[in-house]
Amino acid sequence: MKKVVFVFILSVLFVGCITDDIDVGEPLIDEEYVLQYPEYFPTITNTSAQKPLTKLGVELGRKLFYDGRLSRNNTISCGSCHIQENAFTHHGHNVSHGIDGRLGIRNAPPIQNLAFVKHFNWDGVLHDLRLQPLIPITTFEEMDSAMEEVIEKLKNDAEYRKYFRIVFGDEKIDGYRILSALEQFMRSVISSDSKYDKYLQGKTKLSTEEHRGLVLFQNKCSTCHSGTLQTDQSFRNTGLYYDPQYQDAGRFRVTLDSVDWMKFRVPSLRNVELTAPYMHDGRFYSLEAVLIHYSHGIRASKNLDTIFLQGARPGIAMTNEEKTAIIAFLHTLTDTAFINNPAYAEF
Repeated sequence: MKKVVFVFILSVLFVGCITDDIDVGEPLIDEEYVLQYPEYFPTITNTSAQKPLTKLGVELGRKLFYDGRLSRNNTISCGSCHIQENAFTHHGHNVSHGIDGRLGIRNAPPIQNLAFVKHFNWDGVLHDLRLQPLIPITTFEEMDSAMEEVIEKLKNDAEYRKYFRIVFGDEKIDGYRILSALEQFMRSVISSDSKYDKYLQGKTKLSTEEHRGLVLFQNKCSTCHSGTLQTDQSFRNTGLYYDPQYQDAGRFRVTLDSVDWMKFRVPSLRNVELTAPYMHDGRFYSLEAVLIHYSHGIRASKNLDTIFLQGARPGIAMTNEEKTAIIAFLHTLTDTAFINNPAYAEF
């Protein structure tokens, strides 16, 4: 098990340095947070994921993650669309429902193992996790707020002032610190205790069907879904039709380059059993439907990824029996300890 120890200068604040209404006489000390993950996980190469983590920094981020005051009318939190029991997705919704029941244009991606991710969102518009929460906080269909409004709500909260004082050294609450705390919590969310992990660690065996599915997955799916997180983190056109309802052309929205039309980031398949519906707009409600798309439903286009052009027609050849086996393997990626971990839950 890798242990990444983030060392932080401990803030010790004594009686004379704190206000009379909070923890008078108590020394306030933050401590390092140890991020643990298996040896076979990728190396953390994203520089934004190499900054120090502290225990109370992570806890402050968790508190903010579940606070509806980040939205305009105090009803929508990050946790409203990223629900732990569904691997931090908005299970059952094609696209996420935000403030006042407004519909977005995308299916909420899971929040797990983000310390290892190079680009964020389906279109990769960001590469700094600290900035990611700005999008939902300010988007009309999501939280419809502004950082100035969030700060105004939180600055008179005594408990928040205490947290910010311990984590950052004084009681100032600003946008940078709010985003930094949210980043700390999101980076701490690690899923690494599935049956597949236990198999890789030699602690259990896969069933005959699961192992057959693993072999088929490696032969038919791992060009894109590679590595122990099952993603190469690339952007690919997988033959999905453009939906005029959402007007979402993926990576093209960022680059405005026609070669990126309908390219979306390859997602990790960790906990994929729990995260239906699938694809950027939730158009498929089952893993069976996803595999049917890849075997028979791919639409040819001028920038369709070449991995789908290996046969007589676009797609990946799979029998029904092979699909069943692949799905059996995908179920081994479910991490029940992760979705029940109290460290990631609302408090």
